[in-house]
Amino acid sequence: MDRHASWVAEAVSGDVVGPDVDITGPVVTDSREAAPGSLYVARRGGTTDGHAYTRAAADAGAVCAIVEHPVEDAAITQVVVGDSTRALGELAHAHLEDLRSHTDITVVAITGSVGKTTTKDLLAQVLATRGATVAPRLSFNNEVGTPLTVLRADASTRYLVLEMGASGPGHLTYLTGIAAPDIAVELRVGSAHLGGFGSREAVARAKVELVDGERPGATTVLNADDDLVRAMASHAKGPVLRFSVDPAVVADVHALDITTDEGDHASFTLSTPSGRAHVHLGLVGRHHVHNALAAATVCHALGLGAAETAAALDSAAALSPHRMAVSEAEVDGHRVTVVDDSYNANPDSMRAGLAALASLAHGRRTVAVLGEMLELGDASDDLHRGVGELAADLGIDVVVTVGAAADPLLAPLEGRAVTERATTAEEATELVRGLLRDGDVVLVKGSNGSGVWRTADALAGSGVPR
Repeated sequence: MDRHASWVAEAVSGDVVGPDVDITGPVVTDSREAAPGSLYVARRGGTTDGHAYTRAAADAGAVCAIVEHPVEDAAITQVVVGDSTRALGELAHAHLEDLRSHTDITVVAITGSVGKTTTKDLLAQVLATRGATVAPRLSFNNEVGTPLTVLRADASTRYLVLEMGASGPGHLTYLTGIAAPDIAVELRVGSAHLGGFGSREAVARAKVELVDGERPGATTVLNADDDLVRAMASHAKGPVLRFSVDPAVVADVHALDITTDEGDHASFTLSTPSGRAHVHLGLVGRHHVHNALAAATVCHALGLGAAETAAALDSAAALSPHRMAVSEAEVDGHRVTVVDDSYNANPDSMRAGLAALASLAHGRRTVAVLGEMLELGDASDDLHRGVGELAADLGIDVVVTVGAAADPLLAPLEGRAVTERATTAEEATELVRGLLRDGDVVLVKGSNGSGVWRTADALAGSGVPR
């Protein structure tokens, strides 16, 4: 940022305590990330209170802090507000609106039950070939991550790509209140967070808040292969562009003649109103075609040609960790292939991960370490059982579950696969080590709260990416 403390105070309706300093560094909510000239936002969390680290932020170079009460022992200018988290959002909104008043910045916001982070990563890499692009680190997509991403934009930023998540009604309304999109992308209405919504229809009502929060005249990008997403067109405030993997579905952008190679990398013909071009994705898994199409549709809306978009997609990679990262590793003397998709999971992404595992195997033995899928509410048992049925249908050889909620997943596999139950990721790691054979292909996937990413890290170790 390049702001005065008084400007910040006006933006967040706060009171300045101390001199009106110049803020020339980043905005941070973690004192360990503070740097010379930065602004530190002291938030109250579930287990920690950021006010206790205000002095540490000052010692690291922060010159200003947003606080809910003055911190006496911190030699730093302070802007006192009623709610630091809300003030962070207000600051981001004021910062973006100021940029919009004198630059050509374009805001693209992406939501959906699956694919947000990968689509964000793909789109950011493609748009970076055209101009300065800011996108979230990892999966910064909530009331803290979104404003922190917005605040990284400056006068040179041409494209601001935002990933917006929702685990309950009203969440996207809040986020679009911070950064109303010029282009809104709806990927899919799935079964994620059913515990917070109750049904896919309720998920759709929450997801359409992104379209409702668009700027007037904004472009809406919709997945035409999802019935509930298609219906969101009636909420659009401007042009609607649709994408599909089915040639029979009416859409503006299609993926035609989809094939996969031995490494499960998809190739297809990208068909847009501006022309056609061949795409070969470096990402593992056929399901990424939808993510690539979403990115390509945004690119078409921004005036990029099919050939330019395809070339950029060809060279794009999965930037965020634990997302279909394939490596060759040696585990206790056994040479195995590890497919690390352990960042998070819901029924849709579980099915995609299992399909990729089966596709990668080519006759080799398949091992799936599946952590429990959280936040599914009353539908949890049925949804876990459905994943187990797919694993059985695909002929997965070994399945190890992690967490009690995943128990129903194993019922359809009894007598059809080797099955084991683990309470923790560490227990699962030891179980898998005892089951592995040379040549196995191992998928590790589960909700972040299941901790299976620790199993992925243990198995992949110093593995060599494929």
